[in-house]
Amino acid sequence: MSRESASRPAWLVVLAGGVAALQVGKLPPALPVLQAELGLTLVQSGFLLSIVQLAGMSLAVFMGLWADGMGLRRSMVRGLCLLALASGLGALATSVSTLLALRAIEGLGFLLVALPAPALIRRLVPPAQLPGMLGLWGTYMPTGTALALLVGPLFIPVWGWGAWWGLFSAVSLAMAAWLVRCVPADPPLVRAVESPDSLSALHLADPILVQSQRLNGAWQRLRQTLISPGPWLVALTFGMYSGQWLSVVGFLPSIYAAAGLSGALLGVLTALAAAANILGNMASGRLLQRGWAPRATLWLGFGAMALGSTVAFAPFTENLPWLRFTGVLLFSGMGGLVPGTLFSLAVRLAPGEHQVATTVGWVQQLSALGQFVGPPVMAAVASRAGGWQLTPLVTVGCCAMGAALAWQAGRLLSQAQSRP
Repeated sequence: MSRESASRPAWLVVLAGGVAALQVGKLPPALPVLQAELGLTLVQSGFLLSIVQLAGMSLAVFMGLWADGMGLRRSMVRGLCLLALASGLGALATSVSTLLALRAIEGLGFLLVALPAPALIRRLVPPAQLPGMLGLWGTYMPTGTALALLVGPLFIPVWGWGAWWGLFSAVSLAMAAWLVRCVPADPPLVRAVESPDSLSALHLADPILVQSQRLNGAWQRLRQTLISPGPWLVALTFGMYSGQWLSVVGFLPSIYAAAGLSGALLGVLTALAAAANILGNMASGRLLQRGWAPRATLWLGFGAMALGSTVAFAPFTENLPWLRFTGVLLFSGMGGLVPGTLFSLAVRLAPGEHQVATTVGWVQQLSALGQFVGPPVMAAVASRAGGWQLTPLVTVGCCAMGAALAWQAGRLLSQAQSRP
């Protein structure tokens, strides 16, 4: 079998992540319509935007353990089915409270898809291709978001936001079927460890003992992950990135709508901002394969995000709309270097091979915390200031913290590589 055909299942895993990201990205283009129909305030819109991260910020590390136990492909398929169910019910929702509850359920489905994916990619591709594929995996979120932002402003005025929810229900279900058909099944789970004494057969036959061993193994993986500095540094750095990126890109449709843009132009501009992030993610994999230090790509990404957000929102560019849009592209595009690098670091700084999904779960948990807190905070600052001119205070602060954490992660990686 050729190397290209052998890696096709890994590409499907990335595509499944993009489908899950569509569920996150489907809301921003619908916000102006929901605000008009339901009378949402800016802060309420921020919570609706971030509530999908509720499961991630509270349960991601445990969902990672669960994904390890149920099997990587099986977890992704079940997550896609849960997304299809929640989005289908959301198409019929008639109140904000129902939408909020279903968005939280979508967050659970999203985790079941996203958490096992890096470990599944690791299983499906040769080691030499892993950095590039993990860099590609880092594009799943901006790809799904960009597609939703591009199509949403054209689709929603014609068919309505309910049909928009229903469309993504069908897409998620189709993706689940594609994974089942084309991605190799999970290997059989190990039911118990071999026992050196004569009671080994009894141990294997005792379901209570088997369950106890599973729980002990899960808690051991969790303990090893949380006492290791690597997962913490990667997770905190991801939180500094994800909160500000979702806040800026998530509110772009509302910002541009308030400025008088609508329809195709609004969709193209916001989609370009999200799509620029894809290039940064792909570039991170290439740079790491060529020998760039992860710390260097992280510093470059955070530095560009600080500069781009300042250009995009500072008062001195108020009458220069295209310069502001260039700042948004710089913020999102060069910022894409950050998640691609951090996914690679999560695999390399995990305590061991069997803690990769758990480590990714912890990274996802703090990333989700950033995405949950970021939009309401950004919206509150904008409401208090009467505009978006103070946004750089939030973004530059996040970038400074992220750069400091990246320095610590780089030191830890160097120490690990120098050990015999």
